[in-house]
Amino acid sequence: MQFTDFSKLDLKRLPSPCFVVDEVAIERNLKILHHVQEQSGAKVLQALKAFSMYHLAPLSRQYLSGTCSSGLHEALLGQEYYGGEVHVFSAAYSEDDLVRLLEFAHHIVFNTPSQILRFYPLLKAAQEKRDDLSFGLRINPEHSEGAVPIYDPCAAGSRLGTTQDELMQALQTDEFHQAFHLVSGLHFHTLCEQGFKPLQRTLKAVEERFAKWLPQMTWLNFGGGHHITAPDYDIHGLVNAIRLIKQKYSVDVYLEPGEAVAIGSGILSAEVLDIGFNQLPQAILDTSATCHMPDTLEMPYRPDIRFNNELAGMADEKRYNYRFGGLTCLAGDVIGDYSFEQELKVGDRLIFEDMAHYTMVKTTTFNGTKLPALAIWNSQTDDLNVVRVFSYDDFKSRL
Repeated sequence: MQFTDFSKLDLKRLPSPCFVVDEVAIERNLKILHHVQEQSGAKVLQALKAFSMYHLAPLSRQYLSGTCSSGLHEALLGQEYYGGEVHVFSAAYSEDDLVRLLEFAHHIVFNTPSQILRFYPLLKAAQEKRDDLSFGLRINPEHSEGAVPIYDPCAAGSRLGTTQDELMQALQTDEFHQAFHLVSGLHFHTLCEQGFKPLQRTLKAVEERFAKWLPQMTWLNFGGGHHITAPDYDIHGLVNAIRLIKQKYSVDVYLEPGEAVAIGSGILSAEVLDIGFNQLPQAILDTSATCHMPDTLEMPYRPDIRFNNELAGMADEKRYNYRFGGLTCLAGDVIGDYSFEQELKVGDRLIFEDMAHYTMVKTTTFNGTKLPALAIWNSQTDDLNVVRVFSYDDFKSRL
């Protein structure tokens, strides 16, 4: 993976804890995604659910076609800062949120036929007013590619997307048969940090179950989870698959990468506050697994950590062992067990690698824990801009 070398950044220039994103790496990723757009004819949208650091929106505007969001607030952010097309999917919409979205969103994707039926009069009236407004239905191809059930939209009993049987049953009613004429696109999403082969298998499942409706559509959205900017991704295969679908069904194709925009571009810098001992040294940091990097508990996954440019090893692999824990009262607020050749002391700064995507969008202030500051760094010029430092008022205003 192409990670920015953050050893060149003096961590003492940062408040702690702090998310730092390298704008050079972001632009590198965006250029790759733009290349896919140009070669395939698809439109690539930035998935704000993964990375919505809008201070870098001017870069995104240069290379991508717009944004996709998971609800009203992300859609408003996309409209205000990113420009281009504004797409939105939600597992369900409230009427108030939908009324707002109908004013400016370009694609609104519904999760179920029942939501389309419920809001049919609103949708019909809005579409009569706006030529650039399109409605879609999220489909569930019942084809799992995810290894972790919590991140598998096609797991048994998933609430996400409409299955072939559900759609066929709904179309047997006159009411939905009429409402379905408003739908001009289908959306599927099965991937999570995956390469081209899983997408290729998913496309086969989509065609097997939903090909009969594709000729009625004007667009098909491949969703997100594509690791397009990873060095081993088969971009040639992706481009050819998009071209084939476009030609076969005469549809526009959309992609919604999130992690691919920010992969390898950011870190979380944290400081050692204390070192205790219970069976092994317990290093307490000014960050938190549950507050600042919840995927370490939910996924779960083990973040890579560096100290003085040394990559930490597994427990007992190197000379000094430490269990890294957060500063909250949650007993399980533990990041993991690591080892170093160097001994840690209070005040040392650590780097958690690849912490731009699915981190700052998931932070909480549990226990009144301070949110990490946000900074943008240029790895070529060494320019550093601390764009936000959070305070007590940010904690209080959420309550």
